[in-house]
Amino acid sequence: MYRSKWFFHPILILMLSVAALAMSLFLYIYWYIEISAGLKKLVLELNLDPEQVLESQTWVVIMILSILVGIIFMGIFTIFVYHHKALELYRTQRNFINNFTHELKSPVTSLKLYLETFEKHELSRGDQLKYISYMIQDVSRLFDNISLILNLSGIESKSYGGKFVMLDLVQIIEQFCKNNVHLFRGCEVKIHNPLDRPFLYRINSSLFEMLLMNLITNAIKYNRSKQSTVDISFAINKSKLNIRFEDNGIGIEKRELKKIFKKFYRVDRSDNISPRGSGLGLYLVQNIAHIHKGKVIAESKGIGKGSAFTLIFPC
Repeated sequence: MYRSKWFFHPILILMLSVAALAMSLFLYIYWYIEISAGLKKLVLELNLDPEQVLESQTWVVIMILSILVGIIFMGIFTIFVYHHKALELYRTQRNFINNFTHELKSPVTSLKLYLETFEKHELSRGDQLKYISYMIQDVSRLFDNISLILNLSGIESKSYGGKFVMLDLVQIIEQFCKNNVHLFRGCEVKIHNPLDRPFLYRINSSLFEMLLMNLITNAIKYNRSKQSTVDISFAINKSKLNIRFEDNGIGIEKRELKKIFKKFYRVDRSDNISPRGSGLGLYLVQNIAHIHKGKVIAESKGIGKGSAFTLIFPC
């Protein structure tokens, strides 16, 4: 999560609010005791109408006090909103820690059980291969979770490596899918470039591949079709390059579309038909898109109707 600017810090806002309140009280006391007395004396010496002069002074005081009171209310409201968001983030983070701890503990427990089985029993070659395949799955699951945390830490601290180089995004995505075809087994990934032209853009290769991995694996993971598909298409729309990743997966409810990019946010599905994610994958995607001066938007017609994620970059 990016750090907020110093002038939005709640303590500073609270101090300014208190200062505004103290100033308003001081001005009230000062003007109505000191200045009012002096002004009345001057009015009497000049033989002026006291009502007209004092009335104008009263309106000035009312206006200034109204401004100061408005600042106080804005400060209090800002602190309330900040506190509410911080509390919500704390609850979400606590739930994430509880759930993610389970995600890390489960494969370790499973690996321990399989290794104890190897230690205590003589197994046939067939059983050995079966258990080894299970262990490889657990190790992959553990590796993915750890990598996600490390990648997120590097991005948030801006300590990611690699340089930004001008490359053809079509070629990068084609090569990425080719190099990782073993990870996308059971899924048909198609790349469409109707304009039949390269799209050059300045990217960090390692970060961009991380973004692609999260988008495509999400499309495969959250899919219950007999044949999962991911269609990647390139288009120009209003001087913007759109790269659209459309799948035939389980879909997303409309009320969830804006929330899924929040840190630690996980869609709560009562039907339990979808696997539980970490709540970090799409947050990572969004941050990588921002680093590349772009953005990502999500679309879905509803549950069971697939999803589409569109990367939007300036041409």
